[in-house]
Amino acid sequence: MLEYDPKILLAFAETLSGNREILDWLMKNGYPELGFLSMCMRGNEDAFGWLMKNGYPHFGALDRAIDGDKNAYFWLVKNDFQLLAFLADACHAEPTAIDYFNRNNLPIFLLIARKFIAFRDSQFFDYHKRQS
Repeated sequence: MLEYDPKILLAFAETLSGNREILDWLMKNGYPELGFLSMCMRGNEDAFGWLMKNGYPHFGALDRAIDGDKNAYFWLVKNDFQLLAFLADACHAEPTAIDYFNRNNLPIFLLIARKFIAFRDSQFFDYHKRQS
């Protein structure tokens, strides 16, 4: 994710708060993968399918790792997506991940994690039906 301009990552973070206008902007302006990742992180299974079919399995694995899938987490690590593994950990407020982002001057990823945590904590989850 370091290849994205910080302003684009900031926009992505805002979509996790439910900002549909920014989500639409990402989708129409060359960043559909971030739009689908946002939708996926917010529980949209169709978005997960899009990520997997369109060359973004690392983003699909990030979503699953955030959801606690250890195989997805280890896939990220094994395939040199350590930053995404740290992001998954930061979405669970893991101190080592928070320290990693602080030490490497990557506060945007802490913002993304905080936005996701705020979204997750505000949801009522019915395990039979994921939220979108």
